[in-house]
Amino acid sequence: MQIGQRLRELREAKNLSQGDLEHRTGLLRCYISRVECGHTDPQVETLEKFARALGIPLYRFFYEGEKLPEKPILPPAKRAARVWGASGKEWPELRRLSKALSRMNDRRRRLLLAMAQRMAIRSRVK
Repeated sequence: MQIGQRLRELREAKNLSQGDLEHRTGLLRCYISRVECGHTDPQVETLEKFARALGIPLYRFFYEGEKLPEKPILPPAKRAARVWGASGKEWPELRRLSKALSRMNDRRRRLLLAMAQRMAIRSRVK
């Protein structure tokens, strides 16, 4: 099922017009119409706006049943070795690194990546 068709069904089930949805979401009526007709695919953030405006949980766009879908039984996750950046303690360093990388040009970024790859290979050999 397409998202647009599902949006129209949910909107009509709540007896709302596209204008009502426009006022509740802040999105233009022409955009809502384009989504419902299948000409535009909304982003997740836009789907969240639609869900809030309709007073429904987000999963209802993808699931037609009345009850919550059953959670799948997944195999237990393997415990990974301690990875740098996995906890919140390294957040300030990661933030500074991302800022520095955003200021670098492409050539310097490739050089940094090549150096990191060589260091990783050397640490595996030892």
